[in-house]
Amino acid sequence: MDGFLEYLHRFASDLFGRTDGPMTFRFFLQPTMAFIAALHDGIKDAKLGRSPYMAGLMSSSHDERIRSFREGVTAVTRVLLLGVVMDVFYQFKVYGGFKYPLETFVIAVALAFIPYLLLRGPVARVAKWWRTRKAGGRDS
Repeated sequence: MDGFLEYLHRFASDLFGRTDGPMTFRFFLQPTMAFIAALHDGIKDAKLGRSPYMAGLMSSSHDERIRSFREGVTAVTRVLLLGVVMDVFYQFKVYGGFKYPLETFVIAVALAFIPYLLLRGPVARVAKWWRTRKAGGRDS
C-alpha cells in the first residue's frame, strides 16, 4: 500500500510539475485547439439539429453512444497526438527519457479531450440560439 501511495504522490507532483518549466505553452495551445474542434462540431450539431454532445452521449442508445464517442475522439485525435508528442519531449528534457507513459496519456486527455467534451455542447446551444435568432430576424 505504501508503494501505491508513493506512486500516486509522484504521479500528482509530476503532473503539477508540468505547469511550469519547459513547454508550459501547451496548457494554452491544446485546450485552444480542442475549443476550435468543439466550435466546428458544435456548430455542425446545431445545423443538423442534434442534441448537445454530452446529453447525446448520456441519453442515446448504445450504438449511438459509441458512434458519438468515436466522432469526438476522431475530432480531437490531432490534438491528442500533439499532446502526446509534446509530453514525450517534456519527459526527455526533464527526466532524460520517456519514463511515464500513463502520465503522458492523462495529460493529453486532460488538455484536449476533456475541454472538447465540456465545450462542444455549450457551443451547439449558442449556435442553435444564434441560428434561431438570426432566422427570426429575417421574418420580421
